Amino acid sequence: MIRILLVIAMLAGTAGAVVAYGDPHRIARASDSVARMLRHRSLEPPPAVQIARSRAGEFALHAKINGVKAPMVIDTGATSVVLTWETAKAIGLPIEMLEYNVELETAGGHTKAARLTIDRLAVGGLVEKSIPALVVPRGQLKTNLLGMSFLDRLESWGVQADKLMLHGYPEVVASNSKRSRSAAN
Repeated sequence: MIRILLVIAMLAGTAGAVVAYGDPHRIARASDSVARMLRHRSLEPPPAVQIARSRAGEFALHAKINGVKAPMVIDTGATSVVLTWETAKAIGLPIEMLEYNVELETAGGHTKAARLTIDRLAVGGLVEKSIPALVVPRGQLKTNLLGMSFLDRLESWGVQADKLMLHGYPEVVASNSKRSRSAAN
């Protein structure tokens, strides 16, 4: 899809050059410039992360929330990313200012949660910004949940042979840059 958009952009740029310049030599130079620019950019494969199923049957991982490593469990039944109070405090969120006014049903029962937005959440090479999340009061949850407010932003995700595969969207990046695609475990 990105490749098609790049070709369309190149064609639009060339058409714009024809209209703007009208001079065949300038058009040829503009076309060469666009071709050189596209050669220096490459379409990298979409980032992917594999997470092995634990012995307990969960897909557990370590994510980075606002740059701080935090254990999480994938929970497709959770509408949102849900953080424990302890994790929220560890990553520097303003827990003293949170308003616990969202009704929430967890495996442990009914509780209230506070809404907030996580600036940056990274799982391996997958990075999302401005993720809606919830924080539960101290002691209400044993682990952080990576819910649908993160998973819905991915290109795809699914289980294959006891591994959860998370696929992000491809990016157009400079061809000489190296991006690692590491497992989140």
